[in-house]
Amino acid sequence: MVSRQEQRLTPQGFLSGMAKKSFENALARLEQITAELEDGQQGLETSLKKFNEGIELVRFCNQKLSEARQQVDLLLKEDGTLQNAAFAEDEDGDQELPA
Repeated sequence: MVSRQEQRLTPQGFLSGMAKKSFENALARLEQITAELEDGQQGLETSLKKFNEGIELVRFCNQKLSEARQQVDLLLKEDGTLQNAAFAEDEDGDQELPA
């Protein structure tokens, strides 16, 4: 018997729940695809399908992360009060706190 978690992680289970797709579910499926591809037991055609599914999941996760970054405000203590500060990234995507 397949658990609900395992069913959601199959391509059919994941893709059938597109409306319910979350960052966490997409990341879990991406990790599963990575493990399957690293295992090397898949045929070329199956591997390519999984690779393409993985690319779509990466795009979805990147979109969700970008949306989350836009919503983040950093609070800095300045003169004893908290002030909002812009969320800044360097060219590598790392966050840096304003001085």
